[in-house]
Amino acid sequence: MQGGGGTGADENSSRSKDVIRLERESVIPILKPKLVMKLADLIEHDSDRVEFLKLCRRIEYTVRAWYLLQFEDLLQLYSLFDPVHGAQKLEQQNLTSEEIDDLEQKFLTYFFQVMEKSNFKIVTDDEIDVAHSGQYLLNLPIKVDESKLDKKLLSRYFKEHPHDNLPEFSNKYVIFRRGIGIDRTSDYFIMEKLDMIISRIWLWFLKKTRLQMLFSSRANRKQRNDHKKTDEITPETEEQEEEDLFVERIRIENIELSMRNLFGKIMIQEPTFDRMIVVYRRAGAKNMTERGVFVKHYKNIPMADMELVLPEKKNPSLTPMDWVKFLISVVIGLVTLVSSLELPKADIWVVIAILSGVVGYCAKVYFSFQQNMETYRNLITKSMYDKQLDSGKGTLLHLCDDVIQQEVKEVIISYFILMEQGKATTQDLDFRCEELIQEEFGMQCNFEVLDAVQKLEKLGIVVRDSIGRIYCLPLKRANEVIGSTTEELILNAAKNPS
Repeated sequence: MQGGGGTGADENSSRSKDVIRLERESVIPILKPKLVMKLADLIEHDSDRVEFLKLCRRIEYTVRAWYLLQFEDLLQLYSLFDPVHGAQKLEQQNLTSEEIDDLEQKFLTYFFQVMEKSNFKIVTDDEIDVAHSGQYLLNLPIKVDESKLDKKLLSRYFKEHPHDNLPEFSNKYVIFRRGIGIDRTSDYFIMEKLDMIISRIWLWFLKKTRLQMLFSSRANRKQRNDHKKTDEITPETEEQEEEDLFVERIRIENIELSMRNLFGKIMIQEPTFDRMIVVYRRAGAKNMTERGVFVKHYKNIPMADMELVLPEKKNPSLTPMDWVKFLISVVIGLVTLVSSLELPKADIWVVIAILSGVVGYCAKVYFSFQQNMETYRNLITKSMYDKQLDSGKGTLLHLCDDVIQQEVKEVIISYFILMEQGKATTQDLDFRCEELIQEEFGMQCNFEVLDAVQKLEKLGIVVRDSIGRIYCLPLKRANEVIGSTTEELILNAAKNPS
């Protein structure tokens, strides 16, 4: 994920667009039943259609069996580190501290493997910087109380299992993300518009008094630099940009000052992470080691509001920089006012302008903070009830099923392409699978062809010719190779009781 700045006029704004470039996801965003029925409908002969549906069922049953033991181990291990009942189970096991440490690391190893198979990615510092380069509904600086978080569990894991591009907080908690969406909110945003107007008046005042350099923000300079880097087109990035998604941020601070926008409803827009999972452990008391591992699952989190998923958040307050700006503004305003009044011919309009600027900025700081606090409380409440999908074992069960569904869909799509279009190289198969998803379902994804071919070969339903091209066995033969599954035998026994 990268930040990008585009130019061009929005229909509701004369200011430049704020565009984010996002990597295309590897997740197949189609429900399996819909995928299977659609592909079956594309098969011409009824007998082939019946065999294809049978093959899809056998593929799912077999893939599920592959992962069954691993998933059972994962859930069994987590039962020892469940924050609610894990401590009691650990006490019954009579394990040494070293043995518990080893079980923790084994659980994390299984967990990270499942996350990778589910196409979740660890959020990096660069992605967080891009997400926080804009504001959406949450406009308060939210910080984590690091004293309440354990630093040993994840530090040991990443020391034994190095990862690239780990965020700076990875020794305390890890945030995973998957999927991209768009969140739109329409409202009057009265206080936000007032804050925006006061901000622009304040900026105008600073420019007139040539004090803008005093309040220049490093963050703004950094954002401009990031945008500049993103806009530079190189041969390496041209091909990647064709595959990437570009999503526009529509923010209140960029709207045009018009009567319609100021007094009517406006729509703001922010890209979202479709799914986010946070893993962490709380710090234990002085004489007690905490063993519970928290796993929390969220949905549709706006990128700019990513702080909603942070663990052990501090209560927000005015930042030191806000207080500095506030006090400096008051001092500068008073000094300038006294100096103007001491002049032989004091200009009343200058005095009014200075007073308006100082009072306006103080009002901006106060009302902005109060409004943002109210918004923060509402968002936290909403995130608990609407955006948190599950936690603990429920999240793990969801992940296990998700792995199976993704693996099955990859196998079914790749087999269908080989069946309908014949032999293909790995590269051709990759292109054809993505083309099928685009043409038949109107969706796009980065198809993981190597993983799909590996599973097809493990099932024994594809082979390679002398030059390495892949082709599939006929449907009936493929069903014979996989054979009857345990689930089928149970279903048949249920239909024909003796």
